[in-house]
Amino acid sequence: MAYSPRAQALLSLPLIALLTACGGSREPVSAPAAPAAESPAPEWSAREAEIIAAFPARAATQPVDPAMEARIAQIVAGMTLEQKVGQMTQAEIRSITPDQVRQYYIGSILNGGGAWPGMNKHASLTDWTNLADAYAKAALATDMAVKIPLIWGTDAVHGHNNVVGATMFPHNIGLGAANDADLVQRIGRATAKQVRATGISWAFAPAVSVVENQRWGRAYEGYSSDPAVVAKLGGALVRGLQGELTGEGDVAASVKHFIGDGGTFQGVDQGENRSDPAKLAAVHGAGYYAALDAGSATVMISYNSWAPGGTEPLGKLHGNRALVTGVLKQKLNFDGLVVSDWNAIEQVAGCERDHCPQAINAGIDLFMVPDNWKTFIERTVADVREGRVGMARIDDAVTRILRVKFRTGLFDKPVSASRLTGDASALVDRPLAQEAVRKSAVLLKNDAAALPLKPGKRLLVVGKSANSFPDQAGGWSITWQGDETDNRDYPVGETLLDGLRRVYGAENVTFSADGSAFAPGKFDAVVAVLGETPHAEMKGDVRWPTPLAHGLQYPEQAALLGKVSGRGVPVVSVLYSGRTVYATDLINRSDAFVAAFLPGTEAGALADLLAGRGSLDFSGRLSFNWPSTPCLTTGEPAGEALFARGHGLSYRAPKALGKLVETPIPAACP
Repeated sequence: MAYSPRAQALLSLPLIALLTACGGSREPVSAPAAPAAESPAPEWSAREAEIIAAFPARAATQPVDPAMEARIAQIVAGMTLEQKVGQMTQAEIRSITPDQVRQYYIGSILNGGGAWPGMNKHASLTDWTNLADAYAKAALATDMAVKIPLIWGTDAVHGHNNVVGATMFPHNIGLGAANDADLVQRIGRATAKQVRATGISWAFAPAVSVVENQRWGRAYEGYSSDPAVVAKLGGALVRGLQGELTGEGDVAASVKHFIGDGGTFQGVDQGENRSDPAKLAAVHGAGYYAALDAGSATVMISYNSWAPGGTEPLGKLHGNRALVTGVLKQKLNFDGLVVSDWNAIEQVAGCERDHCPQAINAGIDLFMVPDNWKTFIERTVADVREGRVGMARIDDAVTRILRVKFRTGLFDKPVSASRLTGDASALVDRPLAQEAVRKSAVLLKNDAAALPLKPGKRLLVVGKSANSFPDQAGGWSITWQGDETDNRDYPVGETLLDGLRRVYGAENVTFSADGSAFAPGKFDAVVAVLGETPHAEMKGDVRWPTPLAHGLQYPEQAALLGKVSGRGVPVVSVLYSGRTVYATDLINRSDAFVAAFLPGTEAGALADLLAGRGSLDFSGRLSFNWPSTPCLTTGEPAGEALFARGHGLSYRAPKALGKLVETPIPAACP
């Protein structure tokens, strides 16, 4: 990467001059130690060596910059232990003040889902940038010899989704159906600009989970069950987010969650992945190889545990040294920083949320300890002084953190100096989101040419989701779960109802959420918009033996279609869902059926597609199997697929579906 003149000067200065230039002490200092390198290769057990051998060797993507490495080594050599551990600590904005960042030498902060400046959901762009500037200035006001800039991370997983007024793009499950790497890269660029506009420089994305069971509450964060699609699109998002890492419209990416989070038994969030090493490497590793090749600056570790074959418990990933150090850092040659997930270290055997020497020794560099950061620092310092963690491991962690900060331009200039900081126009890209919505929708049924619905038709629109931004945006939208919001929290965008009014004319569109306004002869067609309740990790799991049907609202949705189906008027159903679900009964009661997944803030673009305006046609194809039973026994068995991965109809290639065989939905799966 290219450095600013100031950064080039700092990299070329001798240490004593560097300290002076950065406002540090002018007193003579001892000669720096040799550059901090990777900790010596540990002696692996036979089983650990077998696990590491299952993964492909990978050459480094980022060339080593000798001047940068020498400067980093000099900085690390001049730091106290407390300063080093402070750099390894990531606190949440609700639990740390800017002055505490200065006092404790904190290296990173984050805002979790549902955290905003001043805990004001409608915080202004100025509120965001002022807070970012306050933290950034505090990090550079320490008494350290060399001032180290702060890096702020945020869950920008489908746009800068925590910020009211920012465009939200379709979730990954929809982008997987679009299967357009160029589109995903452009979304990454747009997201990076949004993040930079708020003064933040790190996005916790992309998720490259290869989702094997739709019961998982985070299924929509996966692009596909096909590892090749996941790799292609995950790499594209990294390239979009990071650009050239100049600091202008670029942010650090964080590929996540290493490794196997999408393959847990029965889709249980934070559960147990039972893949053997070969499958873990070939299937669940695919997205990481592509993301690292694209230059991902950081990797986030997963909550799940690993038990090959279900009989060999190897514990939580946060404490697995063979995978974090042996595979990721050594075999895959990753030299960026490894970050933990939210309080995840407490799940490692023998650990607490503020204390986990096992995770440090496993190879994690930066610790997301949102609330307990102060005692984490105290206890980690004690671990080093008492020999539970070696200084070489600490120095390696800090070296990696500084390497990312240099590579992402944080030493060049403060984030507040970016031309995008405070630029409200950077938060909005409606045309791009509308394109993504149209490309990600999948037409599953279109009997008797029910679609397209040409303009001029009199429409009855039923289903509350038709006029619900929360339902169309899903989880990770303003709040963590996407709940506790309403349409007033979405000032920019369009619901499908408003899109239909735009296309067909408000006078031709009647909205009746419960369908009670239906009357024979009054309407030319019915558009039913069905949807799941917004959800995210943990709360979104559909645990066995609950049926996986209609997004868990099957009685209400079936009753709604029962009011309008088979009464002489074509019924076009649109389903918002974070997964593929059993919906055969709904499909049978619809003349046309569209899987729209979670389209984000621009669901109104679906109206243009339903009308077939211009040359618009359906191009989306399922990136997961669609189930034929509400009681899936395992992940994606072909025998339980109503529609196989890759299925999707279009206006240009019509195909009648006819009546499907329905499976009764039980109260609980047997």
